[in-house]
Amino acid sequence: MTDLKSMTRDEIEKLILSWDYPAYRAKQISEWLQKGAVSFEEMKNLPKDIKEKLSKFCILSPITIEKKLVSMYDNTIKYLFSFFDRETVEAVVMEYKHGHTICISTQVGCKMGCTFCATGKGGFIRNLTASEMISQIECANKDLNIRISNIVLMGMGEPLDNYDNVMRFLKIVSSEDSLNIGMRHISLSTCGLVDRIYDLAEEKLGLTLSVSLHAPNDEIRNMTMPVNKKYPIDELLKACRYYIKETGRRVSFEYAMIDGVNDSDACALELANKLRGMICHVNLIPVNAVDGTHYKKPKTDRLNSFIQILSKKGITATVRRTLGSDINASCGQLRQQNL
Repeated sequence: MTDLKSMTRDEIEKLILSWDYPAYRAKQISEWLQKGAVSFEEMKNLPKDIKEKLSKFCILSPITIEKKLVSMYDNTIKYLFSFFDRETVEAVVMEYKHGHTICISTQVGCKMGCTFCATGKGGFIRNLTASEMISQIECANKDLNIRISNIVLMGMGEPLDNYDNVMRFLKIVSSEDSLNIGMRHISLSTCGLVDRIYDLAEEKLGLTLSVSLHAPNDEIRNMTMPVNKKYPIDELLKACRYYIKETGRRVSFEYAMIDGVNDSDACALELANKLRGMICHVNLIPVNAVDGTHYKKPKTDRLNSFIQILSKKGITATVRRTLGSDINASCGQLRQQNL
């Protein structure tokens, strides 16, 4: 069965022409997909024989809202979505002055095993298709009666570990025939798959690359992020410099501040020296509570001192605003489970 929502408009047209139907039928189908159609019967302006053929050879990947939580503090909304096989992922919708942002998942579970993140504790199950990523956005739009304007691929999973499906998703979601969300409104987060960062640089997509760094050296990063044993920090930063050179885009570095682990003045100075001369920004994230870890947030004066040291060295840094912490919707708290 062909996953229709994972196809581009040109691919749908090619399929329709192969069935000896006129090309304008592909436009009609694309318009229904853009509206979030969940069945072929909804496509009222298609003749019966086309709908029957679509039903026989194609699927519209289903998505269901299993549960929904709303933060009592900041209107952040967390969804538990399920798919055709009953596997589940979480996604988070956040409200800002400039509009609504959704943090979507790209995998069911995760292989990376970062010690401060809840997602990997349940292991890895499977990749999401492009259509399953798009469906998270469409479903939230429909449920909240809004138009989401920004996407961050920072939910469950490592996007660059699902490279082909993510690239297809990006192509479709930014198309005028789909949700038409421009690349400048999309951020992709990675824990540091160096080979794929080089591949992404060659795509020249114009999106924002966010790199989960979380340490200034291999010793600390090896303890918290197993991926560093394969891709040491100097190799990772070399790839980031290449990405900046090839795309002209600034890289954002995510840095989860963990009390007594990576929040010292010495760590700040070492980080500043590592990033010297790079067009970048550092997002400091006071570590969020995750069951099974002993990590604690640093005190405010530690955060301020860290920022001041980076600033004196010419590195811009801010403390990321925590949203949805009361519903476990903050960074590192998403996991595959019933809410």
